[in-house]
Amino acid sequence: MMSGMRATEQTGARAPLARPVVSLVGAGPGDPELLTLRAVERIRSADVILVDRLVDARILSFARSDADIQQVGKSRGEHSVPQSEINRRLIALARAGLRVVRLKGGDPFIFGRGGEEAAALRAAGVDVEIVPGVSAALACAASAGVPLTHRGDAQSVTFVTAHAALGTEPDLDWPALARANQTVVVFMGVGVAPLIEARLLAAGRAGDTPVVIVENGTRLNERILRTPLGALGACVSGEGVAGPAILIIGECAAHGDVLALANARQEIDA
Repeated sequence: MMSGMRATEQTGARAPLARPVVSLVGAGPGDPELLTLRAVERIRSADVILVDRLVDARILSFARSDADIQQVGKSRGEHSVPQSEINRRLIALARAGLRVVRLKGGDPFIFGRGGEEAAALRAAGVDVEIVPGVSAALACAASAGVPLTHRGDAQSVTFVTAHAALGTEPDLDWPALARANQTVVVFMGVGVAPLIEARLLAAGRAGDTPVVIVENGTRLNERILRTPLGALGACVSGEGVAGPAILIIGECAAHGDVLALANARQEIDA
């Protein structure tokens, strides 16, 4: 049960907007309690919501019962709705005077193609509101008790995506990512975990570099795994990690007490 926020039943469309506008809303990593207040308000007031696959279903409980909810999610190698069609729908719905929300997992502007959608909307004369969300990188690290920067361990943090066209290798600067004194957070890296391991080791990262894998971060089925970099591929395969998952690589990953964090949350919520 969520504390501090309670979904309310709302019905009936509001008056059409004077100008076409779309709200690109970050849904955060999954836990509804990590939504921003503005995100909740936009979801509650929306006439139509175009929602990504990774958005937790509990978040849609904030929508009006008569809202038109359209699933347009993508998964690796499979696009249920092409990006061009998503753009077309957003433009058409906004021009019809509807209150349109494009609901995206995490933050719209961190590997969420939010920039592409915003550009397409503005080119069509549709105003765009950006409602930031808690990035999965931040939320998963917090859930695992991992500081992304820590004096003596990491003075910088780098976000990268391992997503690439099928049959191709992620175009990443492996030598830069292998440098010490930094934390590397990899989005969409589960499917190429052995490649990430091999490339970082070849670029000079030590095999005993700590790695934390956070699968389904902040959700009810969250799982946190720890492994040295040299066993990353074997861990993902042996533990059956299917994603969505975040990989946190670097000395900072050695920090954190997941059990203590869980106990603290239970004590606060009690």
